[in-house]
Amino acid sequence: MRLLIAFILPWLTFFTIGRPFAGLFCLLLQLTVLGWIPATIWAVYALSQFKTDQKIRQALGR
Repeated sequence: MRLLIAFILPWLTFFTIGRPFAGLFCLLLQLTVLGWIPATIWAVYALSQFKTDQKIRQALGR
């Protein structure tokens, strides 16, 4: 579900993973027509890093 949000509303993805300042910056980037694609790429990348961090925490038992 977060991946779908990352494509439609990239800035909202950052709020769902606990990064509100990045979300605000992404929203400003997304407001420009040329910034929509970089904002989407950034949101998908951040989401993949978030999932990787969660898996590492689980593997370490935290």
